[in-house]
Amino acid sequence: MISDQGWLTDARLCPSPNCGERPVGSEISLLVIHNISLPPGQFGGGHIEQFFTNQLNADEHSYFAEIAGLQVSAHLLIDRDGEVVQFVPLSRRAWHAGDSSFAGCANCNDYSIGIELEGTDTAPYSAKQYQRLVQICRQLLSVYPALSAERIVGHSDISPGRKTDPGPAFDWAHFFAMLVDTDTTQGRNDG
Repeated sequence: MISDQGWLTDARLCPSPNCGERPVGSEISLLVIHNISLPPGQFGGGHIEQFFTNQLNADEHSYFAEIAGLQVSAHLLIDRDGEVVQFVPLSRRAWHAGDSSFAGCANCNDYSIGIELEGTDTAPYSAKQYQRLVQICRQLLSVYPALSAERIVGHSDISPGRKTDPGPAFDWAHFFAMLVDTDTTQGRNDG
């Protein structure tokens, strides 16, 4: 369920200050799938939450020193175990897409929802992540009439040459097959 304020009722809330109002008249019409791991290639540890809430300790890892000053967020994170963490209400503009364009319309943050999968371009995503992603996408498709399966894209699709996520490890055919299969109960990968 999605509350009137734009929070998923079954997500753990971790509000981020890195968000803003959507432009007047904008309609949620795009869903962008990303990946993130902090440090790169490592899972767990709470660093993604720290990063999206501007609390990342720059002294803890050399990579953190490079990114600690950035102010970014996503609406949702799905970790390796399928837990969903929400940083920004869906009604607000999260700072996930950066310089981006879809179907000739720039500034994708204005009209999109950003979902991060804890992962990398090359590590297979877990079955639990696919399951939760499909569940969430189905909810979003039922609530936002301008969203459609054709408007679910990767970060690489809206920022080609600049971004590569969710990468070749993300199985788009499997994801879309699960999305349309009303009897789907499991993803393919256990990892």
